Amino acid sequence: MRAAVWYGAKDVRTEEVDVPAPGPGEVLIEVAYCGICGSDLHEYADGPHAIPVVEPHPASGATAPLVLGHEFCGTVVALGPSVTGLRSGDRVAVEPNYRCGRCPRCLAGEYNICRHFGFAGLMGNGGMAEYAAVPAYMAHRLPENVSLEQAALFEPASVALHALRRAGTTPETVMVVGLGPVGLLTVRLAAERGVRRIVAVDVSPARLHRAAGLGATDLVDARLEEGVGDRIRALTDGEGVDVAFEVAGSESTLRTCLDATRRGGRVVLVGLAEEVSLDSFALVNNEQSIVASVGYRDTYPELIRLVAERGLDLTPLVTSTIALDNLVPDGFEALLDGPGEQIKILVDPAARGGTAAVGAA
Repeated sequence: MRAAVWYGAKDVRTEEVDVPAPGPGEVLIEVAYCGICGSDLHEYADGPHAIPVVEPHPASGATAPLVLGHEFCGTVVALGPSVTGLRSGDRVAVEPNYRCGRCPRCLAGEYNICRHFGFAGLMGNGGMAEYAAVPAYMAHRLPENVSLEQAALFEPASVALHALRRAGTTPETVMVVGLGPVGLLTVRLAAERGVRRIVAVDVSPARLHRAAGLGATDLVDARLEEGVGDRIRALTDGEGVDVAFEVAGSESTLRTCLDATRRGGRVVLVGLAEEVSLDSFALVNNEQSIVASVGYRDTYPELIRLVAERGLDLTPLVTSTIALDNLVPDGFEALLDGPGEQIKILVDPAARGGTAAVGAA
């Protein structure tokens, strides 16, 4: 089969490899789509970051070189020994996180912070291939009225949904800073939850425009506005938002979130920044809280229900679908060129050459 294999930074090769055989407790999936995540892009640009290169990952037993891709879906074509609840022909969305099931966090149901947590496609072989073998617990069967195109967005949508859950009860007003795929999905799911006012902040006019179409009520171009926090307070009668989602991953955007959040409000930290400094005096005096949100847990059933029963459409985020052979030039390099028009690029492992543009703004 054809697969995109990571060997090192700027060294991802689409090559012929053996079709994996599903082991005990695993299923073999014929992959329909696999999205390119920011994590994949970082591994391509200057990795390794999460990819194990010396010691095997404790859950997967894998080291590089390995097959990339954790945002994938497809059809079950074979079952390994001891698999129940699934059958060949089932269309499934893959929740790609490994969990041991034995550590204290797993036993508490918090498997997204398992002691041995990891992702298929980063810490083990993933879905940028024609076939992928994964633990059966990762596979969620899809109803007939949920398309595989929708299912390809469930992984980043799960990150957004978990972040909204970390915000606590549904707030009246929120701000989302950073309108990549997860930020835009946070806007969409906040609107789905009935949030009254959703302020979207970014430096890309195209992404701000897309956020408006997904439910944002107010748009703030961070390139043009001086004092984004002051601007957002003005939009909220001087109060500030109840909850701010930091999805950009920088110290400056975290400060913007704190500046724009009301007294007693909350900042949900989703973006990945290395080190930040904070005005702890202001943080205490305003009695604000910062909570982190990593990955997701128990989100796929809710997303399946929202799509199947309420008609939630995630596909407007898809800006192009490309062939696996074109992953580097039309996927990684296109995204590295800058924010531009590309939001979410899907890889179709069955396609042979060419790029099909879809969902253009």
